[in-house]
Amino acid sequence: MRLVLDTDVIVAAVRSPKGASSALLLAADDGVVQLLATVPLFVEYEAVTRRAEHMAAAGLSIAEIDVFLNRLVELVEPIDPWFLWRPQLRDPGDEIVLEAAVNGRADALVSFNHKDFQPAAHRFGLPLLRPGEALERIRP
Repeated sequence: MRLVLDTDVIVAAVRSPKGASSALLLAADDGVVQLLATVPLFVEYEAVTRRAEHMAAAGLSIAEIDVFLNRLVELVEPIDPWFLWRPQLRDPGDEIVLEAAVNGRADALVSFNHKDFQPAAHRFGLPLLRPGEALERIRP
């Protein structure tokens, strides 16, 4: 299963290592799912996970966040954004997530933010899942 994770899922994985978001990253590490991201999306992952409030909530140092990000980049298949589909969403910051999913031919976009993604995901025939729902689909 090819998945694009919204930044909120990456942050949830950092802040809650026993939650569904973290379990998705472990599934990627086990080769059960393939994570997809464009360079701009991964840069957003880096910028947001390095915010002081997320590091404090996770109890991690910048060096530990960098170890996390270095491992994450190894799990991600890079996607070239051959076509920009903008504007599709109310929040321009979410466009890079949608574009990664559409350009990467993802099987699903995983986010906690269904309200903003739903109309565009539906237009592209892209399943929109929460982390727990994605886990249910990959577990036998």
